[in-house]
Amino acid sequence: MEYHVSTQGNDQAKGTSEQPFRTISRAAALAMAGDTVTVHAGVYREWINPANGGTEDHRIVYRSAGDGEVIITGAERISDWKAEGDSVWLTEIPNSIFSVRNPFEVELSGDWLFDGAFSVHLGDVYLDYKSLYECDSVDKVHKPEVWPDAKYPKDSLLKWYTEVGSTTTKIWANFGEKDPRKENVEINVRPYCFWPEKPGIDYITVSGFTLRQASPQWAPPTDYQEGLIGPHWSKGWIIENNIISESKSVGISLGTEIGTGHTKHIGKHIKGGTQREQEVILQALRSGWHKDSVGSHIVRANVIHDCEQAGIVGHMGAAFSSISQNRIYNIHHKRLRHGAEVAAIKLHASLDTQINENIIYSSYRGVWLDWQAQGTRISRNVFFDNISEDFFVEVCHGPYIADHNLFLSPMNFRNMAQGGAFVHNLFAGKFVVRSEITRTTPYHFPHETAMAGYSNITGGDDRYYNNIFLGDNDANKKPVPITFFEHLPLKPRDEVGDDGKAAMDGVPDNSICHLYPVGLGGYDKHPNAKDKKWWEYTKEELAELGDDAKDFLIGNAVLPVAIDGNAYFNNAVPGHHEPNAKIYEQKGIKVEIDPAQGRVQIQVIEPKLLRGASAMLVTTGLLGKTYHADMKYEQPDSTPYRFDSDFFGGKRPDADVTPGPFELIKNGTIDFKF
Repeated sequence: MEYHVSTQGNDQAKGTSEQPFRTISRAAALAMAGDTVTVHAGVYREWINPANGGTEDHRIVYRSAGDGEVIITGAERISDWKAEGDSVWLTEIPNSIFSVRNPFEVELSGDWLFDGAFSVHLGDVYLDYKSLYECDSVDKVHKPEVWPDAKYPKDSLLKWYTEVGSTTTKIWANFGEKDPRKENVEINVRPYCFWPEKPGIDYITVSGFTLRQASPQWAPPTDYQEGLIGPHWSKGWIIENNIISESKSVGISLGTEIGTGHTKHIGKHIKGGTQREQEVILQALRSGWHKDSVGSHIVRANVIHDCEQAGIVGHMGAAFSSISQNRIYNIHHKRLRHGAEVAAIKLHASLDTQINENIIYSSYRGVWLDWQAQGTRISRNVFFDNISEDFFVEVCHGPYIADHNLFLSPMNFRNMAQGGAFVHNLFAGKFVVRSEITRTTPYHFPHETAMAGYSNITGGDDRYYNNIFLGDNDANKKPVPITFFEHLPLKPRDEVGDDGKAAMDGVPDNSICHLYPVGLGGYDKHPNAKDKKWWEYTKEELAELGDDAKDFLIGNAVLPVAIDGNAYFNNAVPGHHEPNAKIYEQKGIKVEIDPAQGRVQIQVIEPKLLRGASAMLVTTGLLGKTYHADMKYEQPDSTPYRFDSDFFGGKRPDADVTPGPFELIKNGTIDFKF
């Protein structure tokens, strides 16, 4: 059955092409497995809450008709504004306009959301589909100042403030030189655009829409993870070819259902974050977190931008999924509140998840894999102009693979994990390499959700083969102490803040990270995998090692690393594990970035320096197994990897390959554009 929806239709009609429904919601209430809902051009101000799911062989497909843009929005247009001077306008809205909850009354809240200068609400005011900045007084609307953390400072001068009464909500807004009575001004009134209220609504395709301006709540891993669109703890969704923007928190949520998590505290008893996270995982396993029932989604070819927490988030529910060919940018650019769940893509328990061929830029951070990145592959992605780092892996035991990526931001990688394999990447920024022995996190049996054990993160067990490191002209080659989650250098300990405490950004001694120069010097304290491994020492040999042996005996010894076949340009630092590394003082590769256009150009100046510079073709056999999970670096179907094609799919030779993402065949300068 195919249902048609048109802004010229009627919900009392038959839903045919000749007699279409008026709302998508009407079709969503009727559609069953195998049905298609075709939506014609127009603006649909509704929350699509599908009543039924499909099956693996008979999906329910929601698609645009192709006759113009189909917009599904969580906002309503507001034109009743009264001038108050100083470019400030006032409107008073009946509370009956709001669906489910009044976002101007509900505060942004949840686990892992940091304290801010003032309380921020879920509501937003939009001028031409772009949200203004909330502030905490009418006076600040009249006398706006640049928000100091904003990526785009000029935009932060457009402010709004709200007061919520029992029957109405007042909003004051500064639109600059614009008259809101003549412009397109909207406010969000619905929490979601496309979101099933019930979990377990499987096998739905959402294709070809513009979805924007919704007010989902902050999405922590330890509680209900809302999104502007998402499957709500279901299986087998396809979200493709959509434009998704202006979510108060998350664009696409693939994560935890309500009921599997905990709030911050129960009464006065506050539990630690690691304990709460462990409880969530165990509850989810008991409630049916399994490959047969949750995950296996496809998220591809979407444009996701201007979402303030994450473009894509998912705790456990993103397992066994594919996230590919998406363009994600301007994530967390306003920064009115910050938290530990902020990234273009933030996933917990990304078991066998494939993150491939995405372009991620101008966001706070790029991809953040937190806990249980096992069987995960990050391949052929382009990262640039990200404020913190391009790639963050936290308290994971692996195996995970990052291959053929372009890491082009000033900070490339924050490694607080182990068990990673890095193959044929271009690194043009700095690294953090750090253990995390205070937290114990799980690892799994291969290709399933069942847990195989727990361990802390001593660091290492990593492999780096056939990468290029491009120095950044920074003369300082010593590691710089920075904050635990953020990119900012720590202030000197002898400085005192306004609160009278040492100005350390709230970072205790055991949570300091060190930012290392471009290259692999951060691994110098690790054993080399070519030498004798820690677990092969005899008791007598350990006795001779002194304090290092104590670390081994209590499970805190760093694990070995394997490093070979890499190339270092422009004074990048190879580290001690690659004494015969190919080091080139010249730049060799030129990178030009245009964030405004979202474009990158890479110019390889002397291909002959790189062609055939590594003897190794990287395979599953070369990579071996990870220490804790005792698992091979292999594909989700258990077949081995053989990295014999480059970024564009070009064939590599069986030996004497080119380091980096591109197999260079031509002579002379070679240009690549993305």
